[in-house]
Amino acid sequence: MTKLIGMSIALAGFAALAIAQDVKYNFDQNADFSKYKTYRWEKHPKSLDVDDLTLGQLAKGFDAELAKKGLVRKESEPTDLVLVYQLAMSQEKEVTSWNTGYGYGPGFRGGWYGGMGSSMSTSTTNTINIGGLVLDMYDASAKQLVWRGMASKTLDAKAKPDKKQKNIDKAAAKLLKNYPPKQKS
Repeated sequence: MTKLIGMSIALAGFAALAIAQDVKYNFDQNADFSKYKTYRWEKHPKSLDVDDLTLGQLAKGFDAELAKKGLVRKESEPTDLVLVYQLAMSQEKEVTSWNTGYGYGPGFRGGWYGGMGSSMSTSTTNTINIGGLVLDMYDASAKQLVWRGMASKTLDAKAKPDKKQKNIDKAAAKLLKNYPPKQKS
């Protein structure tokens, strides 16, 4: 039950992919990206399940950015591209330590040699949730991968819906910044 509650809190923050995320992409250098005009969404079978509100926010952000690139979303076949998304989450531990020490260095003090001091160290640990998104674009007729983008970012479970949408919009813009890729002439 605790694991389920923790996962729900983490998923609530999943939509907080923000501007400082790590983004990577790759593409088929032989693909003709000028021929792609329409797309439809599909979920990767191993994708993390998220709530419909988060999926709606992700779709809104990415659909708007894809429209700027000249692509039109369709709900059914035929389309030029099939966009397959995969969501994931991992956790890392952050350890913070500090020392409240003071003291005297070595030296002669009233007939004896040595130092004195007092010190106390304190450490805390936090769990950091990291969300990831992989976006694969497949040429629908050739059934071949032509573009792949990946983004990851620390999630903010306390972000409000409008802040989440703003962060998703920024994530979509950053991930798709180099789409369509500039190809050698």
